[in-house]
This record gives sequence, structure tokens and C-alpha cells, in this order.
Amino acid sequence: MELMSLTATELGRRIQAKEVSAEEAVSAALDAIERKEKAVGGFVTVDREGALSRAKEVQHKILAGELKGPLAGVPVAVKDNLCTKGLKTTCASKILYNFVPGYTAEAVKRLEEAGAIVIGKTNMDEFAMGSTTETSAFGPTRNPWNTDHVPGGSSGGSCAAVAAEECSFALGSDTGGSIRQPSSFCGVTGIKPTYGTVSRYGLIAYGSSLDQIGPVAKNVTDCASVLEVIAGFDAKDSTSVAREDYRFTEALVEDVRGLRIGIPRDYFGEGLDPEVKAAVHAAAETLRDKGAVVEEFDLSLVEYAIPAYYVIACAEASSNLARFDGVKYGYRAAEYEGLHQMYKRSRSEGFGPEVKRRIMLGSFVLSSGYYDAYYLKALRTKALIKQAFDQAFASYDIILGPAAPTTAPRLGASLADPIKMYLGDIYTIAVNLAGLPGISLPCGRDKSGLPIGLQLIGDCFQEKKLLRAAYAYEQTRQYERSPLAVM
Repeated sequence: MELMSLTATELGRRIQAKEVSAEEAVSAALDAIERKEKAVGGFVTVDREGALSRAKEVQHKILAGELKGPLAGVPVAVKDNLCTKGLKTTCASKILYNFVPGYTAEAVKRLEEAGAIVIGKTNMDEFAMGSTTETSAFGPTRNPWNTDHVPGGSSGGSCAAVAAEECSFALGSDTGGSIRQPSSFCGVTGIKPTYGTVSRYGLIAYGSSLDQIGPVAKNVTDCASVLEVIAGFDAKDSTSVAREDYRFTEALVEDVRGLRIGIPRDYFGEGLDPEVKAAVHAAAETLRDKGAVVEEFDLSLVEYAIPAYYVIACAEASSNLARFDGVKYGYRAAEYEGLHQMYKRSRSEGFGPEVKRRIMLGSFVLSSGYYDAYYLKALRTKALIKQAFDQAFASYDIILGPAAPTTAPRLGASLADPIKMYLGDIYTIAVNLAGLPGISLPCGRDKSGLPIGLQLIGDCFQEKKLLRAAYAYEQTRQYERSPLAVM
């Protein structure tokens, strides 16, 4: 029995039934990493010793009846921008190459309290700035379906690790599609919850008003189960929201009769790959056949989402990344004269080109004389985009569309043209601007065998409707394992 071929909840059930131990599950994940990591490059840090030690503790608690949850004993990988006490957290950047936090992110802490075992930290675009996981200071991650292609980003390491079956599930963060787009490229399922649902405490921020932590897994059931564990109010996070209902697994029913699904015509115009378009339309027809009401409609302001997003995200990034100056932690330049030169050299040598580009853009739009012209205008546009979604959700329960305009591009193709890379976020970023929940799940493959992702978007706090529709659609398909998964 290949333990890593099981879903997270299947493995959890076998551990509870004492068919498998937590130590065996963790050892299987670590063995898979050892075999596959050279081809994938999904991890920045692997904590073999810590994971095996923790597995023994968890197994003891399971046998004592103290841990009965569906994730107890299950190995998880964590994106490297989530703080883990005593375990290196780098944000895939040279400037944090040696940073070891003194505390653990709330979402990771909740997983550990549920008995999940962190086996390592996954690769990502530096400070989550990118769509390909090629801007990492530690080298690129490769797509388990075809290692000549990117896995997407910025949570590419988490998605690739799940697709390659190096772990049972993973945590990612989503600022403008950073969970959903790589999930689409890697043929796995990823959900970005409503803003405020999962605590951002311990997440090293890129864009504070946009970032949200979410799960990446093989199927919708796993995502719902993980979300149930990590969601919840946290007084340590000023943006955290107290919700009445966190029972997400209750939505896993194969019934979409009467569910109103809207398809924006704006999402199916120029720039969308014909194979992606056909696969997404076929998924919509499948949901119609199962009883959902599916209609096309016009979602306005789509063309303004990308400029508004990059102005806001870069402005917040320039502010958030000001703390990385070589003074208290992280990288410091070896040679400098005086404090100001130390700042300049540490930041110049520590940050990569994409991070520098976004810091400069953010500083520009916040500068005197340009604040009103760019930043305030972007905030007004963000409010109008939220209004457009509010109008859409007055008529529809769910919005259906592609997660990305194409399948995974080849390594190096996107970095040559940053604007093209930014335009690749066209279908995902509006969700973050409006604070909405979104899920990506596999809906087919192109002629090259690369996965195509379906995106479902819900109104604020309507994750249950999303999960219900995603689960119903998923039941019509079989999970497809990547070539590296069966290696």
C-alpha cells in the first residue's frame, strides 16, 4: 500500500483504525521526498528529525484516545512564509536565509493541535511575488506533470509537493491567486477562504489587505477538512472575523439542484486558451446536467482588476518589506560604511529582481504627488469591483470560470516578460480585491497532458456553497496522479 497515494482523510482514517501508525505515514512522506525532490524542488527545508520525533508523540496520543480528528498523524507541508517555531522560515529570499522564528503561525499551530505533523517548508516565489515559483532564491520548483514546465505560484512548492505525493496535504497563501493558479497548473485542489476566515498571525505579509491562508490537497473533502481545523477567530489578528459556522464538511453532498451558477462572458474572451475554454464549459454542462441552473452574464470592471491589484499589492508590499533592513535579523551585507549604506547594501543584495520591482512600484504610487493619482484611485476601483460582485451574487450563488488563461507555461517563459506574467492573474485577483472565497479543482487536461483548472467563486462567507458545487462536480471525475506521483 502506497501511503502517499491516499488522500489526507483516508490516511487519517487508517491511522485511527490502527492499520497504519503516524510514524509509518511520516516515514513514507520523507522517503517520497528523498526519491522525488531532486526532480521537483518543492521544499526549501525538510525537518526529518523533528517530524519523526513529533510522529511518536502524536501516535502515543492517538493510542491514548487524546487525538481523534481526521488529520491526526497525517504529514503536512507548509509554505515557507508561514512562521514555524524553531524551524527556518525564509520566504524563499536571501534576506531571510537564516531566520528561525520564535513562534508558530496560528494556522500551523491549529493543525499541530489537531495532530497533523509538519514535515517541512515548501518553496515559493520570493515573498510570494510571482506566478511561477521561479523567483525563489533557492531555485525553481518544477511541475510534477512535466518538469520542463512551471508549477505556478506563488504557492508552487505546496501544490507541486501534493501533486508529486511528497506529502498528504499542504498550506499555501493566496494574495492574488497564489493557491488557485498553481493548484490549476498541478492538477490538485486548493481553496482561498473569505478574507478574515483564517488567522494571518504568523504569515509574513505581502499585501495585508489581500493575503489569506488556505489548504491545498488532492480533493475537495480534504480541503474542507483542513479548512475546518485552521479556520476560526484569532484575537492576535486584527483582520480576523468571528463566524457562526465552521462546519465546512457538512457541505460535502452530491446535490446541486437549484444552485444558480453564473458564467461571466468577460472571462471567455481574448487570451483564453481554446482547450481551457472547452474544458471549463464542459464542467459547467456537467453541473447543469446535475440540476444546477447555469447562465451567462456580464461581470463589469474585469479589465480594471489587474492594474488596481498591482497598485494596491505593491504599495502594501513596499510598506511591509521595509522591516527587512539587515538590523535585527536575516541577511546583512558584509561590507558597508555607516548605517544608511548598510541598509542599502543589505536590501540590494538580499532582495531579488521581482521583489525590488514591486517595492519600487509600491513606493512610487505612495509617493507625494502620485498617491491620489494611483493609490487612492486603485482603492476606489477595488470598491467598485466589490460592488460588481455584489450585484452578481444578487442573481447567482456561484460564479464559474477558468483559474488561469492557459495551462502551465515552460520554465523561463514567463520571467522574460513580467507584464505577461501579471496578465496571467486575470481570473484570480478580483477575488482577493473583493475578499471573496474561491476554489480551483481539476477539470481536464490539454493535448500535452497538462492539467486544466476550474475556478468557482462564492460570495463572502459562502464557502459551503462552493464546496457543495465543487464536491458534486468532483464526483463525476477520478483523481489523476501525476507522472512523478507514481515514481
